[in-house]
Amino acid sequence: MIENSNSASYAAAGVDITAGYRAVELMKKHIARTKNEGCLDDIGGFGGCFGLPLAGMEEPVLVSGTDGCGTKVKLAILMDKHDTIGIDAVAMCVNDIICCGARPLFFLDYIACGKNYPEKIAEIVGGVAEGCVQSGAALIGGETAEHPGMMPVEDYDLAGFAVGIVDKKKILDNKKMAAGDVIIALPSSGVHSNGFSLVRKVFGIDGEPDLTSPVASLGGKGLGETLLTPTRIYVKTVLAMLEKVDICGISHITGGGFYENIPRCLPDGLAAKIKKDDVRVLPIFDLIAKTGDIPEHDMYNTFNMGVGMAIVVHPEDVDTALEIARAHGDDAYVLGTVVPAAEGEEQVILE
Repeated sequence: MIENSNSASYAAAGVDITAGYRAVELMKKHIARTKNEGCLDDIGGFGGCFGLPLAGMEEPVLVSGTDGCGTKVKLAILMDKHDTIGIDAVAMCVNDIICCGARPLFFLDYIACGKNYPEKIAEIVGGVAEGCVQSGAALIGGETAEHPGMMPVEDYDLAGFAVGIVDKKKILDNKKMAAGDVIIALPSSGVHSNGFSLVRKVFGIDGEPDLTSPVASLGGKGLGETLLTPTRIYVKTVLAMLEKVDICGISHITGGGFYENIPRCLPDGLAAKIKKDDVRVLPIFDLIAKTGDIPEHDMYNTFNMGVGMAIVVHPEDVDTALEIARAHGDDAYVLGTVVPAAEGEEQVILE
């Protein structure tokens, strides 16, 4: 805590700077968990410093990604549960940059809130730190800003960005992909952090429905608990696969679902052919579709449907890729194949 640093006038305007200092003190223990070999100084300065690990790299390339948690934050506020939403913020960034083959180095977060409740902010950052631990990134800085008058005192929003590194010659591209290659699914943990505007509409969440009663189709879990399940982080699985498998392309399945994201790793002239019966759809998506009367195409064009990441490998690498993924806790399976694309048709063929 900084001694003698307070402003009654600023506090009267809605900003308590001493609460900010208290929040920083509370979050330091979480940040300490994330330190890796590149960290150079402690939290609290004007910039986060990081030493680049360049050993063994011929042409190091930095890869960055930024994202937030969307309106999933609204659910965390309604549930008054703030210790996992930070995992989502990290996941949405590091899962993107790993698609290039980049190992995450560090992360910074940004929290805007109506009022700074230090314990709540520390909870949020605790989740961010957990996401960083899961991905091997260091949490080297961030910002918490009170916005009185712009949002209710209980509201907040969370975003961040990650920076990773990869040798230029190892950046993943789709030049080696060919018809006959195999698409492997890494299962999602749930809805992850996309499509929550539709989820909220389907379940009337803004009207504060029953979020805690057990739901049989969700394995006895409540709707709120199921929807708040944090986004799975695939970094360590993919890094392990990259050591032994010639990966042709990776797609992180986020907003836009299958139809938008899978084509992002496909070259022109090729398409992904997937049998819907082979997709291991999670119960929460069946419930969303049934409750909201959502057409199947819209479901696959909005949600991950149980597939958090799609990885394209050559046929001879399938068994090795599956073995590595399963050894890292991802129950991977074959999702589909790469086929020649018909002119004028979509690059995702669901049949």
